[in-house]
Amino acid sequence: MKVLIIEDEKELVENIKAYFSRGDMVCEAALDFAEAQEKLLSFDYDVVLLDIMLPDGNGLNLLRLLKQIRPETGVLIISAKNALDDKVEGLELGADDYLTKPFHLPELNARLNAIYRRRKFQGHKILEFGDIRVNTDNHEVFVKDMPVILTIKEYELLLFFITNKNRALTKQIIAEHLWGDDADFLDSFDFVYQHIKNLRKKITAADGADYIKTIYGLGYKFSEE
Repeated sequence: MKVLIIEDEKELVENIKAYFSRGDMVCEAALDFAEAQEKLLSFDYDVVLLDIMLPDGNGLNLLRLLKQIRPETGVLIISAKNALDDKVEGLELGADDYLTKPFHLPELNARLNAIYRRRKFQGHKILEFGDIRVNTDNHEVFVKDMPVILTIKEYELLLFFITNKNRALTKQIIAEHLWGDDADFLDSFDFVYQHIKNLRKKITAADGADYIKTIYGLGYKFSEE
């Protein structure tokens, strides 16, 4: 899951990023309105954590922008303001949920995962594609009912492929999804190729079909064709 944290409290941002760095979540951050706007216009995210009160603008205007350009993106509003009007307006503009600060990080995690499931998997915990079955609750993966052990990056890559099935994905898009801002510091996209190679090997070793199609000069497509 790729998440953008729009929040001006640096300590809170660092706590959230540290908490989620132990799992399969890629977190990026924007500390003000201008930086957040630039990131939203330039990159795709699965879920955005949005603080309403920013030092240089109203977070609800970012929500309006996001729903215009990428309405499929999930949004969780986080704010110290517990005013009913702000909560109602945010939800009416298209936010999925609202969490008042201070909050516990496990609750934040649960809310994010719920939004992600609703947005990406229509609320289903079990995701199926061809011979592959994924339990998004416990991250178990099966190919023809045989358990397959994946690394965190391989698991995220598989989910990214399935949720973007039959779409051509460039190496850069895949790298940005798996590494977020850190993708800018990669010398090459060889890491992408290696993860794809390992994922393909594990699926076919379990007697699954080779769903990863190479599109020469462009990237990859996950397809049953």
